[in-house]
Amino acid sequence: MTAALAAAFAVETRGLTKRFGAHAAVDDVHLAVPRGSVFGFLGPNGSGKTTTIRMLLGLASATAGEIRVLGRDMPHELNTVLPQVGALVEGPAFYPFLSGAANLHRLDTANRYAPGSTRNTRVRDALARVGLGHAEHKKVHAYSLGMKQRLGLANALLSPRELLVLDEPTNGLDPQGTREVRHLVRSLAADGATVFVSSHLLSEIEQICTHVGVMSAGRLVSQGTLDELRSTSDRRVRVVTPDPEAATRVLSGLGMQPVAFSESDLRPGDVESGVTAGLTDSVAPEEVVAALVTAGVRVRGFELVSSTLEERFVELTGEGFDVVQ
Repeated sequence: MTAALAAAFAVETRGLTKRFGAHAAVDDVHLAVPRGSVFGFLGPNGSGKTTTIRMLLGLASATAGEIRVLGRDMPHELNTVLPQVGALVEGPAFYPFLSGAANLHRLDTANRYAPGSTRNTRVRDALARVGLGHAEHKKVHAYSLGMKQRLGLANALLSPRELLVLDEPTNGLDPQGTREVRHLVRSLAADGATVFVSSHLLSEIEQICTHVGVMSAGRLVSQGTLDELRSTSDRRVRVVTPDPEAATRVLSGLGMQPVAFSESDLRPGDVESGVTAGLTDSVAPEEVVAALVTAGVRVRGFELVSSTLEERFVELTGEGFDVVQ
């Protein structure tokens, strides 16, 4: 791999594998996270996401494969890489009878690369950035789950980082806290950091991420930009009409396979009938409309529909996904 190619990725793996006995928790994963991206790491429970993250950070050893983080080999150059990485993995753990600020002071003191002369300022700034400035002197045992999650984020932000690795960063947060974390992630990316986000909330991934990787049964089944992930699925046409039977005949004559709307497909303002059909490469959308009109079908709505990220996820993994908080 050339130096220029290595510089293009904040995280890259080749053949990354982790076995527990005969079971491959992570199986031949080739991951490529572009620098400056907000990369969403998706997958059902047990798909290998957390195991992969632990190997990236040197918290678990790989059975096979190569890992490069910020252009350096891991875990061989761990001491050089980790000072440039902020992480929130598997939920934060703190001393319950110390305040939030005191916990951050202890954690920062343990970091031999962190300058003591700026510690007080950096702790205050990190707490303010995650909305905990009002609770810096409150003991952590009195924090809610969401406040502890914010404190974990503050710890990850105590020093400037090139890479942030966040495992379920909105866990336990109320809607306002979730919006604030979303804004925080965007601001980190705007400042030039790469943000690697593992989440079970599909709506969050769609709103904050530029790139996505999907894990299933230990394998990386897809990765790329959000638009690339959606575009790999078949496009469909959606026809709203009071003449569904006639529309079905026309679409069938074009070599398509129309399906009548189900009740769940209806949208505000729809008449209660219509059909959808996969669009083949041999038929352009405008030709579909022309054929419907020529046949006398009353077209009240026509839409070219790409698969949602949820639909694409189900296609790739065969499993559903949490889409609401």
